Amino acid sequence: MNRPMLPPAPAQAPKLNSRFWPWLARCALRLSGWRLIGDFPDVPKLILIGAPHSSYWDGVWGLLMKIGLGVNISVMIKREVLDGPLGVILRPLGMIPINRGAALNVVDQMVERFNSHDRMWLGITPEGTRKKVTHWKSGFLRIAHAGSIPILPLFIDYPSKSFTLGPLVHASADHDADMVTIRAMFEPYRGKHRNTH
Repeated sequence: MNRPMLPPAPAQAPKLNSRFWPWLARCALRLSGWRLIGDFPDVPKLILIGAPHSSYWDGVWGLLMKIGLGVNISVMIKREVLDGPLGVILRPLGMIPINRGAALNVVDQMVERFNSHDRMWLGITPEGTRKKVTHWKSGFLRIAHAGSIPILPLFIDYPSKSFTLGPLVHASADHDADMVTIRAMFEPYRGKHRNTH
């Protein structure tokens, strides 16, 4: 029996208001051979962290998967990008404008956004760049802990052309220990140009 290309979206996930675009995204994924493996937790609020992030193609496959699922997964992006011509395309795709010059920092901005929504899923690349880094940004842990939001690891693996969902993680007050535990989960997986270590 063939694996399903995408798992079913849980009932509490924030949904996209479209049937055509999910169908088109699933067609593109079927042609590409990429799959999403695992099951989503049925929770109304969630932070997904994807790695290793080493190529623009990660965003392409990830975007096709979220649209194909029919799930509205938000992604943080600089406000300046959305203020330009690309904003017309990117805003409907769930991009969240981040004001880096605001009085509130990014963590506070995101916690406030979570608190103002009944349902919200947020996607983050903790490496913060496509280049190899030795330290991951801890913002996702601080958002998760401050807002009591569960974290779902998403493992990117180009050799198997798959994104795999990991176990649900709950952030503690010890962000350093949490980071060590979470980063270790990503070691077996390889991005387009590198792994996470």
